[in-house]
Amino acid sequence: MNKILSSVVLLTFVLLLGSCGGSKEVVYFQNIDGVSLEGSKGLYEAKIMPKDQLSITVVTTDPAAAAPFNLTVGNSVGTKGQLAQGSNLQTYLVDNNGDIEFPVIGKVHVGGLTKNQCQDLIKSKIAGYLAASENPIVTVRMASYQVTVLGEVSKPTVIPVTSEKMSIVEALAQAGDLTIYGRRDNVMLLRENPDGRKEAHRIDLRDANLINSPYYYLQQNDVIYVEPNKTKASNSKISTSTTIWFSVVSSVLSLTTLIVNLVR
Repeated sequence: MNKILSSVVLLTFVLLLGSCGGSKEVVYFQNIDGVSLEGSKGLYEAKIMPKDQLSITVVTTDPAAAAPFNLTVGNSVGTKGQLAQGSNLQTYLVDNNGDIEFPVIGKVHVGGLTKNQCQDLIKSKIAGYLAASENPIVTVRMASYQVTVLGEVSKPTVIPVTSEKMSIVEALAQAGDLTIYGRRDNVMLLRENPDGRKEAHRIDLRDANLINSPYYYLQQNDVIYVEPNKTKASNSKISTSTTIWFSVVSSVLSLTTLIVNLVR
């Protein structure tokens, strides 16, 4: 009976080794030591696209001079019935042509510009309406910047990106990372271009060359979809039968131990 018990223990050890054999299939950036990251040089800056919502503020030394360029939400009635003066800035919706309607100066084409370029453009256009001594501060923020993560992740979610910069790794982390059933070698990135054309890109999270690619940083409204592997295990070498084997082996060990004790 002792031989039977030893055999079962050996079988359990073999199964454990087998279940760990595919761990390299789920490790990110496996070839990082052999990849040059020179291609990733440079700071990412998002560009304004149609349907973005922009928060734009103008500040001058004379508050009255900036007031015409800062649209605010209208008056509203407070909780106690008093009239509350509006103070929240309205956002500007970029139309399909990449334009916004800005107070006083009218239509401004902002599509394709970075935040800093947009600030400089608006500053130059309002300069003629201000005193020569004024040096206005224009601040532009993308109020609607968000990305979506769904599929085989722990927490499918829509993520607001207040920093206007997010990598695909950060987005997956905020979604709780991939489950053991998600395909690391074939993550789908859905992206809409400024002209409305949709693109689908396949990403291998195991390949460190992703860091040098144009898909490492996400654009606004990108969608990341993590595909499930076949039968939720086979393609990524993580077998769903492992759990069953552990249960079976545990039961066999218990039964074998019981038989040995009875025979004694």
